[in-house]
Amino acid sequence: MRAIYITGFMAVGTTSIGNELGKVLDLPVIDTDQYIEEKLAWDIPSIFERKGEMYFRDEEQTALRELPRENVIITTGGGMVLRKENRCFMKENGYVITLESSVNTIFNRLHDDLSRPLAAGKTRRELQKLFKHRQPYYHDADLIVETEGKSIPRIASEIVGWIKIQML
Repeated sequence: MRAIYITGFMAVGTTSIGNELGKVLDLPVIDTDQYIEEKLAWDIPSIFERKGEMYFRDEEQTALRELPRENVIITTGGGMVLRKENRCFMKENGYVITLESSVNTIFNRLHDDLSRPLAAGKTRRELQKLFKHRQPYYHDADLIVETEGKSIPRIASEIVGWIKIQML
């Protein structure tokens, strides 16, 4: 089976949904942010602080190409889709699934989270501006799943149903 790439804005649930999909489909799950942190032996805020966002984006692009392309679920950081090359690579090598939620829900999940450099200390309005800027990139996906008010198993079930149809 082709790789399954789970993407979406920060705190939308890519890791949680990816892990649930991994259990349901009996596939390994690799999170690109964790992969980069392990590779560089720095957490994401430290990478941003020491090397800057562009360095991190370069590492994301490299990680994407280093990871398996079959029989795997790959959960991506929220900025993975910013580069056209990454969006094209994911579409060529797998199914790209974007998770969506409201800005209010995302803001409530992020307001005390210092582990996300691009969200730390942001107002709801600033976060909404970033969200709107990225939204067209997230919509360049094979499937968009609204997560608002849904349980993790329900979201995973929707995705599994869609994947089964694609494999027919």
